[in-house]
Amino acid sequence: MEVIVAKSAGFCFGVDRAVKSVYDNIDEKPLYTYGPIIHNLQVVEELEDKGVKVVNDIEELLNLPKGKVIIRSHGIEEKIYNYIRDNGFSIIDATCPYVKKIHRIVNDYSKKGDTIIIIGDPNHPEVIGIKGWSSSKAIIIESIEDAKKLQLPTDEHICIVAQTTLNYLKFQEIIEIFLDKGYHVDIKDTICRATRDRQEEAIQLSGRVDKMLVIGGKHSSNTRKLYQLCKNQCDNTYHIETIEDLELLVFSKNEIIGITAGASTPKNIIQEVITHVRSTE
Repeated sequence: MEVIVAKSAGFCFGVDRAVKSVYDNIDEKPLYTYGPIIHNLQVVEELEDKGVKVVNDIEELLNLPKGKVIIRSHGIEEKIYNYIRDNGFSIIDATCPYVKKIHRIVNDYSKKGDTIIIIGDPNHPEVIGIKGWSSSKAIIIESIEDAKKLQLPTDEHICIVAQTTLNYLKFQEIIEIFLDKGYHVDIKDTICRATRDRQEEAIQLSGRVDKMLVIGGKHSSNTRKLYQLCKNQCDNTYHIETIEDLELLVFSKNEIIGITAGASTPKNIIQEVITHVRSTE
C-alpha cells in the first residue's frame, strides 16, 4: 500500500494564529471565544475543558462576567465588534488578516456608495461578518444561478469580493456573468492563496489514487469543498473527522491512498489517520 499525504493538509495560517491566541491567554479568566474558535469539535472540547467558554451571540455574552473575548479567524460584523468593546469586554482580535483585508475593501467601497457583491455561503460566519462591514447595499451570491437571476441597474457601481475559501473556478464563472451583463465592476480576488493551493493539490492527488480521505469537521466549509473537489476526481472519496470514521473502510495492500485535511484539522488527528491506514497493510 502507498499512502500519499498532501503537503498542504492541516491548519492554515489564519486558523493556527487564532488557536495560538487562545492558548496564549489560557490562564486568563474568564476567557471567551465568539463562536467556536475553529470548526473542529475535538479542539473546541479540549479548550472548553481548560475553561474557555464559547459564546454564540451578544445576548449570551452580556449575561456573563466581564473578561477577554477572542474573535475567531472568520471575523465578525462591525456592529458586534463595537458592541463587545463598548460593553466593557477586552477584545483579542484573531480575525485572519486575509479576512480583515476583505472587511477594509467592503468598508471603503460601501462608503463610496458602491453595491457590494459577496460570493460565498450566506450562512457561513465569515460571509455574515463581511456583509456586516458594508454601509451600503450588500448582496450575497452563492451560486451561478443566483448571479444569472440578479438584476441591477446597469449604471450601478459594483464591488465584488469572495469568501476566502471559495472555489476559484466558481469565482471566475460568476465574474464572467457580471461582466457579460455590462455592469461597472471592481473585482477583488479575495480567495486565500493557501486555500487555492490546497484545493489544486487535492484535485491533483485525488485524480491518481484508489481511495481519498478528506479529514476535517463536518461543519467546516473548506473541508466540505475539498471533499466535493476530490469526489469529482475519485469516486472512493470519504469525508472523515477522526479514525473512528474509518472503522468500516477496508484498505488493500495494492491500493494507493490519498490523504488531505481541511484548514481546521489539527496535526495530531491527521497523524492518527495516517498511522491507522498504514497499520492496515
